[in-house]
Amino acid sequence: MALLALNRLISIRRERRRRRNKARKGGSITKSVKRKYSPCQQDDDSQGGKMMTNSADIWSYILSLMPMRDAARAACLSRAFLRSWRCHPNLTFNEDALGLNDNACETDFTSKVDHILKNHSGIGVKRFKLSVHCKLDNCDYVDSWLQFAITPGIEEITVMLSGNKPQYNFPCSLFSDKIAYSIRCLELGNCAFHPTIELGPLRNLKRLDLSCVRISGDELACLLSNSFALEQLELKYCKKIVSLKMPCVLQRLNCLNVLECKRVQVIESKAPNLSSFSFSGNKVKLSLVESSQVKNLYMCSSNIICYARSDLPSIVPNVETLAVASYCEV
Repeated sequence: MALLALNRLISIRRERRRRRNKARKGGSITKSVKRKYSPCQQDDDSQGGKMMTNSADIWSYILSLMPMRDAARAACLSRAFLRSWRCHPNLTFNEDALGLNDNACETDFTSKVDHILKNHSGIGVKRFKLSVHCKLDNCDYVDSWLQFAITPGIEEITVMLSGNKPQYNFPCSLFSDKIAYSIRCLELGNCAFHPTIELGPLRNLKRLDLSCVRISGDELACLLSNSFALEQLELKYCKKIVSLKMPCVLQRLNCLNVLECKRVQVIESKAPNLSSFSFSGNKVKLSLVESSQVKNLYMCSSNIICYARSDLPSIVPNVETLAVASYCEV
Protein backbone atom coordinates (compact mmCIF):
# COMPACT_ATOMS: atom_id res chain seq x y z
CA MET A 1 0.00 0.00 0.00
CA ALA A 2 2.90 2.36 0.76
CA LEU A 3 4.28 1.68 -2.74
CA LEU A 4 0.92 2.51 -4.32
CA ALA A 5 0.81 5.77 -2.38
CA LEU A 6 4.35 6.61 -3.49
CA ASN A 7 3.47 5.93 -7.13
CA ARG A 8 0.42 8.14 -6.71
CA LEU A 9 2.61 10.97 -5.41
CA ILE A 10 4.96 10.62 -8.39
CA SER A 11 2.06 10.78 -10.85
CA ILE A 12 0.68 13.88 -9.11
CA ARG A 13 4.03 15.63 -9.42
CA ARG A 14 4.27 14.72 -13.09
CA GLU A 15 0.81 16.12 -13.74
CA ARG A 16 1.67 19.37 -11.97
CA ARG A 17 4.88 19.68 -14.01
CA ARG A 18 2.93 19.10 -17.22
CA ARG A 19 0.39 21.79 -16.32
CA ARG A 20 3.14 24.33 -15.49
CA ASN A 21 4.87 23.71 -18.82
CA LYS A 22 1.58 24.07 -20.67
CA ALA A 23 0.84 27.37 -18.88
CA ARG A 24 4.27 28.74 -19.75
CA LYS A 25 3.85 27.89 -23.42
CA GLY A 26 0.50 29.65 -23.47
CA GLY A 27 2.08 32.84 -22.11
CA SER A 28 -0.03 32.91 -19.00
CA ILE A 29 0.96 32.40 -15.43
CA THR A 30 -1.47 30.48 -13.31
CA LYS A 31 -1.47 30.87 -9.59
CA SER A 32 -1.86 27.70 -7.61
CA VAL A 33 -3.97 28.05 -4.54
CA LYS A 34 -2.67 25.93 -1.74
CA ARG A 35 -5.35 24.54 0.42
CA LYS A 36 -4.90 24.64 4.15
CA TYR A 37 -3.71 21.30 5.39
CA SER A 38 -3.39 19.80 8.81
CA PRO A 39 -1.44 16.52 8.94
CA CYS A 40 -3.62 15.55 11.88
CA GLN A 41 -6.73 15.53 9.71
CA GLN A 42 -7.81 12.19 8.34
CA ASP A 43 -6.63 11.81 4.75
CA ASP A 44 -9.20 11.55 1.99
CA ASP A 45 -8.01 8.12 0.90
CA SER A 46 -9.02 6.54 4.20
CA GLN A 47 -12.42 8.20 4.05
CA GLY A 48 -14.06 6.00 1.47
CA GLY A 49 -11.38 5.80 -1.23
CA LYS A 50 -11.37 9.48 -2.36
CA MET A 51 -8.27 10.58 -4.26
CA MET A 52 -5.57 12.30 -2.23
CA THR A 53 -4.52 15.53 -3.98
CA ASN A 54 -1.87 16.91 -1.63
CA SER A 55 1.65 15.49 -1.32
CA ALA A 56 1.52 16.03 2.44
CA ASP A 57 -1.53 13.75 2.49
CA ILE A 58 0.50 11.08 0.74
CA TRP A 59 3.49 11.28 3.07
CA SER A 60 1.23 11.31 6.12
CA TYR A 61 -0.54 8.25 4.80
CA ILE A 62 2.75 6.43 4.13
CA LEU A 63 3.98 7.12 7.67
CA SER A 64 0.69 5.88 9.09
CA LEU A 65 1.42 2.47 7.55
CA MET A 66 4.82 2.24 9.22
CA PRO A 67 5.44 0.77 12.68
CA MET A 68 5.75 3.48 15.29
CA ARG A 69 9.52 3.04 15.70
CA ASP A 70 10.18 3.41 11.95
CA ALA A 71 7.84 6.40 11.71
CA ALA A 72 9.71 8.10 14.56
CA ARG A 73 13.03 7.57 12.76
CA ALA A 74 11.59 8.96 9.52
CA ALA A 75 10.49 12.06 11.44
CA CYS A 76 14.17 12.98 11.81
CA LEU A 77 14.55 13.33 8.03
CA SER A 78 12.30 16.31 7.31
CA ARG A 79 9.86 18.77 8.82
CA ALA A 80 7.04 17.25 6.77
CA PHE A 81 7.71 13.85 8.29
CA LEU A 82 7.96 15.42 11.74
CA ARG A 83 4.51 17.02 11.34
CA SER A 84 3.09 13.68 10.25
CA TRP A 85 4.77 11.88 13.13
CA ARG A 86 3.13 14.21 15.65
CA CYS A 87 -0.20 12.85 14.44
CA HIS A 88 0.85 9.23 13.97
CA PRO A 89 -2.33 7.13 14.41
CA ASN A 90 -0.68 4.03 15.88
CA LEU A 91 1.00 4.24 19.28
CA THR A 92 2.57 0.95 20.37
CA PHE A 93 4.55 0.83 23.60
CA ASN A 94 6.40 -2.34 24.56
CA GLU A 95 10.01 -3.22 25.30
CA ASP A 96 10.74 -4.11 21.68
CA ALA A 97 9.20 -0.97 20.17
CA LEU A 98 11.07 1.20 22.69
CA GLY A 99 14.40 -0.55 22.10
CA LEU A 100 14.62 -1.88 25.66
CA ASN A 101 15.99 -5.24 26.75
CA ASP A 102 14.26 -7.73 29.02
CA ASN A 103 16.02 -6.31 32.09
CA ALA A 104 14.61 -2.81 31.64
CA CYS A 105 13.27 -1.21 34.81
CA GLU A 106 10.22 0.95 35.39
CA THR A 107 12.15 4.22 34.98
CA ASP A 108 13.55 3.15 31.59
CA PHE A 109 10.09 2.31 30.28
CA THR A 110 8.16 5.29 31.65
CA SER A 111 10.77 7.89 30.65
CA LYS A 112 10.75 6.71 27.02
CA VAL A 113 6.96 6.67 26.80
CA ASP A 114 6.74 10.13 28.35
CA HIS A 115 9.32 11.46 25.88
CA ILE A 116 7.42 10.06 22.87
CA LEU A 117 4.05 11.37 24.00
CA LYS A 118 5.56 14.77 24.70
CA ASN A 119 6.37 15.03 21.00
CA HIS A 120 2.97 13.77 19.85
CA SER A 121 0.00 16.08 19.41
CA GLY A 122 -2.50 13.60 20.89
CA ILE A 123 -4.68 14.13 17.81
CA GLY A 124 -5.72 11.40 15.41
CA VAL A 125 -4.76 8.35 17.52
CA LYS A 126 -6.55 5.25 16.18
CA ARG A 127 -4.68 2.47 17.98
CA PHE A 128 -3.11 2.60 21.43
CA LYS A 129 -1.26 -0.53 22.53
CA LEU A 130 0.53 -0.72 25.87
CA SER A 131 2.28 -3.94 26.87
CA VAL A 132 4.45 -3.75 29.99
CA HIS A 133 6.54 -6.68 31.19
CA CYS A 134 8.39 -4.83 33.95
CA LYS A 135 6.56 -4.13 37.19
CA LEU A 136 5.06 -0.66 37.50
CA ASP A 137 5.00 0.50 41.11
CA ASN A 138 3.34 3.75 40.11
CA CYS A 139 0.22 3.14 37.99
CA ASP A 140 -0.42 6.89 37.75
CA TYR A 141 1.73 6.75 34.62
CA VAL A 142 -0.80 4.46 32.95
CA ASP A 143 -3.65 6.82 33.83
CA SER A 144 -1.87 9.80 32.29
CA TRP A 145 -0.98 7.87 29.11
CA LEU A 146 -4.55 6.69 28.64
CA GLN A 147 -5.97 10.17 29.24
CA PHE A 148 -3.60 11.50 26.59
CA ALA A 149 -4.24 8.84 23.93
CA ILE A 150 -7.90 7.90 24.36
CA THR A 151 -9.67 10.62 22.42
CA PRO A 152 -12.72 10.65 20.11
CA GLY A 153 -12.03 8.54 17.05
CA ILE A 154 -9.84 5.91 18.73
CA GLU A 155 -10.63 2.40 17.53
CA GLU A 156 -8.33 -0.04 19.34
CA ILE A 157 -7.16 -0.03 22.96
CA THR A 158 -4.76 -2.62 24.38
CA VAL A 159 -3.50 -2.47 27.96
CA MET A 160 -1.48 -5.52 29.02
CA LEU A 161 0.32 -5.07 32.34
CA SER A 162 2.55 -7.28 34.43
CA GLY A 163 1.15 -8.83 37.60
CA ASN A 164 1.09 -5.59 39.58
CA LYS A 165 0.00 -5.62 43.20
CA PRO A 166 -2.42 -4.00 43.79
CA GLN A 167 -3.96 -4.46 40.39
CA TYR A 168 -4.42 -1.47 38.15
CA ASN A 169 -8.05 -0.34 37.89
CA PHE A 170 -8.90 0.47 34.27
CA PRO A 171 -10.84 3.79 34.30
CA CYS A 172 -14.24 3.36 32.63
CA SER A 173 -14.70 7.10 33.03
CA LEU A 174 -12.48 7.58 29.95
CA PHE A 175 -15.24 6.23 27.72
CA SER A 176 -17.18 9.35 26.82
CA ASP A 177 -20.06 9.03 24.35
CA LYS A 178 -17.85 9.80 21.35
CA ILE A 179 -15.12 7.38 22.44
CA ALA A 180 -17.63 4.67 23.28
CA TYR A 181 -19.03 5.06 19.77
CA SER A 182 -15.68 4.75 17.95
CA ILE A 183 -14.04 1.92 19.93
CA ARG A 184 -13.90 -1.35 17.97
CA CYS A 185 -11.42 -3.50 19.88
CA LEU A 186 -10.68 -3.61 23.61
CA GLU A 187 -7.96 -5.87 25.04
CA LEU A 188 -7.10 -5.78 28.74
CA GLY A 189 -4.70 -7.88 30.82
CA ASN A 190 -3.75 -8.04 34.50
CA CYS A 191 -6.01 -5.27 35.68
CA ALA A 192 -9.42 -4.67 37.22
CA PHE A 193 -12.34 -3.63 35.03
CA HIS A 194 -15.69 -2.66 36.54
CA PRO A 195 -18.15 -1.46 33.87
CA THR A 196 -21.54 -0.24 35.07
CA ILE A 197 -24.79 0.74 33.39
CA GLU A 198 -23.53 4.35 33.32
CA LEU A 199 -20.90 3.33 30.78
CA GLY A 200 -23.51 3.37 28.04
CA PRO A 201 -23.50 1.36 24.81
CA LEU A 202 -20.32 0.44 22.95
CA ARG A 203 -22.17 0.35 19.65
CA ASN A 204 -19.23 -0.56 17.42
CA LEU A 205 -17.21 -2.82 19.72
CA LYS A 206 -16.40 -5.93 17.67
CA ARG A 207 -13.75 -7.66 19.74
CA LEU A 208 -13.29 -7.97 23.50
CA ASP A 209 -10.32 -9.82 25.06
CA LEU A 210 -9.93 -10.02 28.84
CA SER A 211 -6.97 -11.87 30.35
CA CYS A 212 -6.40 -12.09 34.11
CA VAL A 213 -8.95 -9.32 34.56
CA ARG A 214 -10.91 -8.84 37.77
CA ILE A 215 -14.47 -8.50 36.53
CA SER A 216 -17.62 -10.11 37.94
CA GLY A 217 -20.25 -11.96 35.93
CA ASP A 218 -22.77 -9.16 36.56
CA GLU A 219 -20.31 -6.48 35.40
CA LEU A 220 -19.53 -8.45 32.26
CA ALA A 221 -23.24 -8.98 31.59
CA CYS A 222 -23.78 -5.23 31.89
CA LEU A 223 -21.06 -4.62 29.31
CA LEU A 224 -22.28 -7.32 26.90
CA SER A 225 -25.89 -6.14 26.98
CA ASN A 226 -24.72 -2.84 25.45
CA SER A 227 -22.25 -4.27 22.92
CA PHE A 228 -24.59 -4.95 20.03
CA ALA A 229 -21.87 -5.28 17.35
CA LEU A 230 -19.65 -7.72 19.28
CA GLU A 231 -18.28 -10.53 17.10
CA GLN A 232 -15.49 -12.08 19.21
CA LEU A 233 -15.22 -12.56 22.97
CA GLU A 234 -12.27 -14.17 24.72
CA LEU A 235 -11.94 -14.62 28.48
CA LYS A 236 -8.76 -16.07 30.01
CA TYR A 237 -8.01 -16.57 33.70
CA CYS A 238 -10.84 -14.30 34.83
CA LYS A 239 -11.30 -15.77 38.29
CA LYS A 240 -14.25 -13.72 39.53
CA ILE A 241 -16.74 -14.90 36.91
CA VAL A 242 -19.06 -17.64 38.16
CA SER A 243 -21.91 -17.43 35.68
CA LEU A 244 -21.41 -16.42 32.07
CA LYS A 245 -24.46 -15.58 29.98
CA MET A 246 -24.52 -14.37 26.37
CA PRO A 247 -27.72 -12.34 25.79
CA CYS A 248 -29.75 -12.59 22.59
CA VAL A 249 -28.86 -8.99 21.68
CA LEU A 250 -25.44 -10.30 20.57
CA GLN A 251 -26.72 -11.01 17.09
CA ARG A 252 -23.25 -10.81 15.52
CA LEU A 253 -21.30 -12.86 18.06
CA ASN A 254 -19.69 -15.75 16.19
CA CYS A 255 -16.68 -16.71 18.32
CA LEU A 256 -16.56 -17.36 22.09
CA ASN A 257 -13.45 -18.55 23.97
CA VAL A 258 -13.54 -19.22 27.71
CA LEU A 259 -10.16 -20.47 28.90
CA GLU A 260 -9.12 -21.39 32.45
CA CYS A 261 -11.69 -19.26 34.23
CA LYS A 262 -11.62 -21.61 37.21
CA ARG A 263 -14.73 -20.41 39.05
CA VAL A 264 -17.11 -20.53 36.08
CA GLN A 265 -19.94 -22.96 36.77
CA VAL A 266 -22.50 -22.00 34.12
CA ILE A 267 -22.11 -20.95 30.48
CA GLU A 268 -25.31 -20.03 28.71
CA SER A 269 -25.56 -18.55 25.24
CA LYS A 270 -28.58 -17.08 23.50
CA ALA A 271 -26.47 -15.54 20.74
CA PRO A 272 -28.15 -16.93 17.61
CA ASN A 273 -25.15 -16.83 15.27
CA LEU A 274 -22.44 -18.29 17.49
CA SER A 275 -20.44 -20.66 15.28
CA SER A 276 -17.20 -21.30 17.19
CA PHE A 277 -16.86 -22.11 20.91
CA SER A 278 -13.71 -23.04 22.85
CA PHE A 279 -13.57 -23.96 26.51
CA SER A 280 -10.94 -25.20 28.95
CA GLY A 281 -11.22 -25.49 32.71
CA ASN A 282 -13.36 -27.23 35.29
CA LYS A 283 -16.55 -28.95 34.24
CA VAL A 284 -19.43 -26.52 33.73
CA LYS A 285 -23.13 -26.57 32.99
CA LEU A 286 -23.30 -25.75 29.29
CA SER A 287 -26.41 -24.43 27.55
CA LEU A 288 -26.22 -23.53 23.86
CA VAL A 289 -29.83 -24.32 22.98
CA GLU A 290 -30.40 -21.00 21.24
CA SER A 291 -26.96 -21.10 19.61
CA SER A 292 -27.73 -24.02 17.32
CA GLN A 293 -25.35 -22.68 14.64
CA VAL A 294 -22.24 -23.83 16.51
CA LYS A 295 -20.08 -25.64 13.95
CA ASN A 296 -16.65 -25.69 15.64
CA LEU A 297 -16.27 -26.87 19.23
CA TYR A 298 -13.16 -27.36 21.36
CA MET A 299 -13.35 -28.51 24.98
CA CYS A 300 -10.59 -29.40 27.43
CA SER A 301 -11.53 -30.62 30.92
CA SER A 302 -11.51 -33.65 33.15
CA ASN A 303 -13.81 -36.55 32.17
CA ILE A 304 -14.75 -34.68 29.02
CA ILE A 305 -14.70 -37.75 26.78
CA CYS A 306 -17.65 -39.33 28.54
CA TYR A 307 -19.46 -35.97 28.61
CA ALA A 308 -18.87 -35.48 24.90
CA ARG A 309 -20.42 -38.86 24.08
CA SER A 310 -23.48 -38.50 26.29
CA ASP A 311 -24.40 -34.80 26.34
CA LEU A 312 -22.81 -32.87 23.49
CA PRO A 313 -24.93 -34.34 20.65
CA SER A 314 -28.02 -32.68 22.12
CA ILE A 315 -26.24 -29.43 23.07
CA VAL A 316 -24.56 -28.82 19.68
CA PRO A 317 -26.56 -30.88 17.15
CA ASN A 318 -24.99 -29.18 14.11
CA VAL A 319 -21.34 -29.39 15.10
CA GLU A 320 -18.96 -30.18 12.24
CA THR A 321 -15.56 -30.00 13.91
CA LEU A 322 -15.14 -31.36 17.44
CA ALA A 323 -11.93 -31.52 19.45
CA VAL A 324 -11.87 -32.76 23.06
CA ALA A 325 -8.98 -33.16 25.46
CA SER A 326 -9.21 -34.69 28.93
CA TYR A 327 -7.01 -34.07 31.95
CA CYS A 328 -8.08 -37.42 33.35
CA GLU A 329 -10.79 -39.85 32.45
CA VAL A 330 -12.68 -42.35 34.60
